Amino acid sequence: MDQAEKKRYEERYQAEKQRGEKFFPDIIYKDLVVSFALFLVLILLATFVGVSSEPPADPSDTSYIPRPEWYFLFLFELLKYFPGQLEWVGTTVVPVIAILALLLLPFYDRGPLRHWRKRPIAISVMSLAVAGIVALTIMASITTPPQEEFSVVASVTDEIVIGQDLYGLHCVECHGSEGEGGEIVSVEGLEGVVVDPLNAPDFMYTRTDDTIFNVIDYGQQDLGMQPFGKAYGGELQRSDIGAIVTFMRYTWDDRVEIPQEAAAAGAVPTLGPDDIPSYSLHVEPIIRRTCVSCHRPNRENNEYLMQTYDEVMNSGINAPNVIPGDLNSNVIRMILREEIEAGGPMPPTRALKAEWVEIWIRWVEGGAPEFPLESTDTPEPTPAP
Repeated sequence: MDQAEKKRYEERYQAEKQRGEKFFPDIIYKDLVVSFALFLVLILLATFVGVSSEPPADPSDTSYIPRPEWYFLFLFELLKYFPGQLEWVGTTVVPVIAILALLLLPFYDRGPLRHWRKRPIAISVMSLAVAGIVALTIMASITTPPQEEFSVVASVTDEIVIGQDLYGLHCVECHGSEGEGGEIVSVEGLEGVVVDPLNAPDFMYTRTDDTIFNVIDYGQQDLGMQPFGKAYGGELQRSDIGAIVTFMRYTWDDRVEIPQEAAAAGAVPTLGPDDIPSYSLHVEPIIRRTCVSCHRPNRENNEYLMQTYDEVMNSGINAPNVIPGDLNSNVIRMILREEIEAGGPMPPTRALKAEWVEIWIRWVEGGAPEFPLESTDTPEPTPAP
């Protein structure tokens, strides 16, 4: 810049300075307009894009995939180039240098020209930085696997139903399908132990939800109850344990009224005089509540699994345990408390409710259909051998 150009620049600067622009209301007004526009953008994004649901932070959950918000993805990707003991370089040194470069900009860039065409070095450096951030963000988006979908329980009813299924899967062996407790028969190492009922006021009135949660989470290991929380080596997430607690509170605490739709969703439908039960509508709810706790993988059950219709009909070393039309089927005889070669009375601790036994008998007698039949005519049973 020669002296003449410098003089013209100085004169223009002084003239603009004299003319000026008031901070109030001019600058304030402009800032308000821009702030309101940004606020509208945030409202629109929240309304039409929203925020993806994720589970609460759980340090014990090793399946969680760390993935920061999109505006930090470039730093997340940068860590891949500074592995192990060099991680601090990517997390601290590089960001600090970049921030200091911006903060000290007025001290080392003292040129009077501000038009971008007159500042090739500054524009080039900034363009490279922006291009690098964009490239790293795209690479992180492509290479980082998405977090597993997490569904937020929409209502108390949903949580009660989920809790009932989880209770049937993990708790029935010791505490009974109705929380009635009693003598444990089929759990290795706990045979003969008598468990107090959970469905009694003495238990539900004197324990808060947090207390029950902690018992399930940590267990009562001196009493033989294993921990179920992932933090202590169990299988259940915190949300799973919370669902079990909700189920117990609404089902067995008579001070709390269970929502009508939750009671209907968790109930086994009653049969009319001419109805033929189906697996999906009548038998599966009974199995979930009384059988699947034992009849699933990694349990001593003669390889008889009961998590699907096909497993109920065809699995096990004594298969078939259910023969359509045959009331001498193994399952029916064991439900009727017979001791046979395939096994003893089932469930081992206590008999099923009479109405549930009737459902099993009428289901097998009616041909063991998987789904409800359109016709209610009862077919002729196969003669017993």
